[in-house]
Amino acid sequence: MAQATTSTAAVHGDEGGMDYLTRLPRRLVTIYLPLAVFLFVLLFPFYWMTITAIKPNHELTDYQHFSPFWVVHPTLEHIKYLLFDTDYPAWLWNTMVVTVGATVISVVVSVLAAYSIERLRFTGARTVGLVIFLAYLVPPSILFIPLALMVFKLGLYDSEWALILTYPTFLIPFCTWLLMGYFRTIPFELEECALMDGASRWQILVKVILPLSVPGLISAGIFAFTLSWNEFIYALTFIQSSENKTVPVGVLTELVRSDVYEWGSLMAGALFGSLPVVILYSFFVDYYVSSMTGAVKE
Repeated sequence: MAQATTSTAAVHGDEGGMDYLTRLPRRLVTIYLPLAVFLFVLLFPFYWMTITAIKPNHELTDYQHFSPFWVVHPTLEHIKYLLFDTDYPAWLWNTMVVTVGATVISVVVSVLAAYSIERLRFTGARTVGLVIFLAYLVPPSILFIPLALMVFKLGLYDSEWALILTYPTFLIPFCTWLLMGYFRTIPFELEECALMDGASRWQILVKVILPLSVPGLISAGIFAFTLSWNEFIYALTFIQSSENKTVPVGVLTELVRSDVYEWGSLMAGALFGSLPVVILYSFFVDYYVSSMTGAVKE
């Protein structure tokens, strides 16, 4: 009798895997409910920005007659005001130029630094890599003070170059650490074979390492693009004129006048400003996940 009980318990204990999800109540609690909560938290801000951007002003303030979660009389006045009566198109262009410039510089420098640290095997390479990553942990609110002095002395204040050249100070450390982890997953035998065939270090980097590191490069590029696009402190400090501002700073400083908030235009600007990052992630999410996995698995 005891043996039968033991064998039965062993059989039930060996079910394992995902068999417990075959029943609907368990799937509802462990999968569907958490997924629904996650989707709500993720998508509700975009829904709120959308309905606020197309709501008339009287619906935005009159909650007794209109629901805050729905639009009765949609309008495009807020979007029209944002696009034609403000410098938002210029802010969007400035943000794109600064973001692309800072991303290209950061990825190129990070590739060279990560390759040198991981593949050249010089003395103290690991220490250098750790120091570079620790530099990423320094808050930008501390760095922007000495950087401001340099920007003023170089005559870059109130120009796009002030941001393009300062953003890499917090982009390069993390991108380098990320690419170091990805380069570490590439077998050294490939590089040794190329060296035996007479290839130079530059040829190995361009023709062997980089083609195998496309997911890592995309991941570093997405990271740099996202941080540059959403950066606020440096853009607020180094840019003064309205036509040179970026989207995060322009929307906040130009659409808020004392105690008057242009909520419709604010939400429209935030929505349009978030779409490029959303589109970027939607196209390259698989590469991003695979590269992050390769970077941290060791």
